[in-house]
Amino acid sequence: MKLREIMTNDVSSVSPSDPIIEAAKIMQQRNVGCIPVCDQNKEVKGILTDRDIVIRVVAEGRNPKDLDVSKVMSTGLTLGSPDMDAEEAAQIMAEHQIRRLPIVENNKLIGIVSIGDLASHNIFVDEAARALHHISQPSQPLM
Repeated sequence: MKLREIMTNDVSSVSPSDPIIEAAKIMQQRNVGCIPVCDQNKEVKGILTDRDIVIRVVAEGRNPKDLDVSKVMSTGLTLGSPDMDAEEAAQIMAEHQIRRLPIVENNKLIGIVSIGDLASHNIFVDEAARALHHISQPSQPLM
């Protein structure tokens, strides 16, 4: 099965210059844990996760009103294509320990696939379970 068949197509995005507060509101309204960060041409520049906000804003005591998305987002993303097989996506997600894979076509964001999307298609339960197992490996504490 190709990612085009299982990806979420209706993906909101924010720009790097958008305020963190606005991005968090979109995440709340959409009930999602991440939001892709794109330029005006819909090219993916990063991703902002709820964890990014907690670790890079809240835990550091920074004022979210003073920060834009570019100061907090994660960069150096792994991206997928709509014609990629779901098994390959699960393997990539496991290797990179990521739970979400932005999908691009012609360098433009067109969707996103989550580990849950893979798991919700019974044919990929084994691949998704392996990916989740690798993604969920505990990391070493920073302290």
